[in-house]
Amino acid sequence: MKRSALPTLAFSLFTTAVLAEGGFYGDPPDATHPWAIHDMNRPQPMRVEPGTFSSQEVPGTPPSDAVILFGGKPEEIEKWISDKNGEPTKWVVKDNVLQCVPGSGYIRTKEEFSDCQLHIEWSAPNKVEGNSQGRGNSGVFLMGQVEVQVLDNYNNPSYPDGMASSIYGINPPLANPLRAPGEWQTYDIVFRRPIFKDGKEIDPGYITVFVNGVLTQDHTPLEGGGGHMKRSKPRAFPDQGPLKIQDHGNPVRFRNIWYRPLPKRAVEGGEASRMSEEATAAKRAEIAKGIREDATKLEGNAKMLRLFESLCYEPNEDANHTATLMLGAFVTDMKNTAADKIESKKGEIMQVTKALRYLTQFKFIPDNLKAKADLEAIIKAQDWEPKKK
Repeated sequence: MKRSALPTLAFSLFTTAVLAEGGFYGDPPDATHPWAIHDMNRPQPMRVEPGTFSSQEVPGTPPSDAVILFGGKPEEIEKWISDKNGEPTKWVVKDNVLQCVPGSGYIRTKEEFSDCQLHIEWSAPNKVEGNSQGRGNSGVFLMGQVEVQVLDNYNNPSYPDGMASSIYGINPPLANPLRAPGEWQTYDIVFRRPIFKDGKEIDPGYITVFVNGVLTQDHTPLEGGGGHMKRSKPRAFPDQGPLKIQDHGNPVRFRNIWYRPLPKRAVEGGEASRMSEEATAAKRAEIAKGIREDATKLEGNAKMLRLFESLCYEPNEDANHTATLMLGAFVTDMKNTAADKIESKKGEIMQVTKALRYLTQFKFIPDNLKAKADLEAIIKAQDWEPKKK
């Protein structure tokens, strides 16, 4: 997965925003939330260049971090093998489209993966033959374990938990937004595998599906993966598995197949807004350490405020001592500033005082700090506080 570097200008603006607001803005971290509200120390989302949407005539392009499983090139057939024996597949690439050869068997990717965002487009035959499950039938198997049904259900009823975009044998789709046979249908799938620990299920796994832009599966629990005629029971999946596509005897066509791996969930060690108290304490210590390290690269008020900011995440005697000494020197300097020069110091004084108000409000430093009282006195004398309407 490619990650775009943060441009120099963006980094500069980011740094300015951190220094301007710091950790003195939203509600601070607590026992189960390692981040403050509106926390500029929280990692920025990685940049992903979006792709383009498909038309009936031309497939769209994937986002910049997508792994392409089939993009229309004949040689991409080599990414797929026969599921039965691992030999080269007998499916064919024709007109930049991957087409099932009835009777040749399922195919699967050589590549294996797990939690993902999957995009796949398919088209049932123009010539309508058969009904119910005998018409334009195939299937997309995430990790080779759970099937999102492919079926030509345009004016073609079937059992609901086997219709197009059903989680086969588990849950019918919320709607039937299919286009006519021969037209391209688009599946966008978010897949999360089940998570087990010590033999116990701690997350059942889920699938969300959009068909032609319409939500058809809304965070549907996997219930063991489903199957034909028999009810499945919760079970662990392997760590990774291939994408499989079914040969059900119909020449269904596929194009524009790609996926994006998804980050770990909180239950398997990934980050979350809310964590256990133990995990939160560890993350807060990590954030505080990073802020203190950042402070060593700064000078003056910027350094002082970053050291004070670190206290919002974790108490630290050295950081508190250094910041308090710097605060004392700053206040002395402000008190000694000539009356005709004090206005030029307004921005600095207000910035530091707002930080101290935050720190005392949430009891990160004592409320009776003399330096804070001295700065408040300057602000009052200069009448710098906004007038209440």
